[in-house]
Amino acid sequence: MKRRNSPKQLTYDEALNKAASYCSLAEKCVADVTAKMEVWGVEKSFIEKIINQLKADKFIDEQRFAEYYARDKFHFNKWGKVKIAIMLRSKNIDAEKIENALDSINEHEYEQTVCELLREKTKNLNYKSDYEKQGKLFQFALNRGFEKKTIEAALKTLRYSR
Repeated sequence: MKRRNSPKQLTYDEALNKAASYCSLAEKCVADVTAKMEVWGVEKSFIEKIINQLKADKFIDEQRFAEYYARDKFHFNKWGKVKIAIMLRSKNIDAEKIENALDSINEHEYEQTVCELLREKTKNLNYKSDYEKQGKLFQFALNRGFEKKTIEAALKTLRYSR
């Protein structure tokens, strides 16, 4: 495949088809698709029209994106709700959609995941006192995006399950 020195300007239809193909690979939000089209060199005047067309054709649905994103980041990356919400906000997803996406995470499974993460982390942790151990575990869970009350409950569960 040859590389071109000066990329050909995409027509509206070419850009729309390319964006639709991009969206069909995985769930995308407006911010992701806009950024990708800018990389492709799509004319600024086309971008908003293409985004609106992709929304109308259901290639882009920000509520669906937020729910998939929240579910995937929780299950695969073991992120907490705080971190997921921050990342969704960085993609310009509105607060109501973020809230709905976070509500779709099973609360029992969420609490179990925190306990499992902390239990696993304890195995590889170097500490001199229980106080230091609790602090390190708390900081680890905070960095993963879990809420203070959820972490405290998980630490309490771990203390009593020894």
